[in-house]
Amino acid sequence: MVDRARQGGQFGLAEVSGPSMVPTLLHGDRLVVRYGAPVRPGAVVVLRHPFQQDLLVVKRAVERRPGGWWVLGDNPYNATGDSTDYGTVPEELVLATAVLRLRPPPAGQRSLRARLSWAVSALRPLRADSSASSRLRAR
Repeated sequence: MVDRARQGGQFGLAEVSGPSMVPTLLHGDRLVVRYGAPVRPGAVVVLRHPFQQDLLVVKRAVERRPGGWWVLGDNPYNATGDSTDYGTVPEELVLATAVLRLRPPPAGQRSLRARLSWAVSALRPLRADSSASSRLRAR
């Protein structure tokens, strides 16, 4: 992810790498993020890793706790690299909230039907999902 605009209200782009947010986000998805946007439980956020602050990660903000946000990945089979490892994330390390997901077209799509199917599903708004937040909180 490129960490350019840090003032509130500015938009930027992020690229997802890794499986921690599957099925919501796939490796290679691109996100339109808004810096300084208010974080709500269930929102997909971009944050600095608490122990490696040069590393930016994408997680779901599950709930506000004393000292910051509890963040988890959506993939139940990949339960590392989130608050279960490093605890709450201080508010100042949460940089942006994701607003849109753009899924790039798979290689080799040639038929009109495949391209239309991709076009319909490629762009999705990302809203705070309280149902995902409560499911993750129960883990």
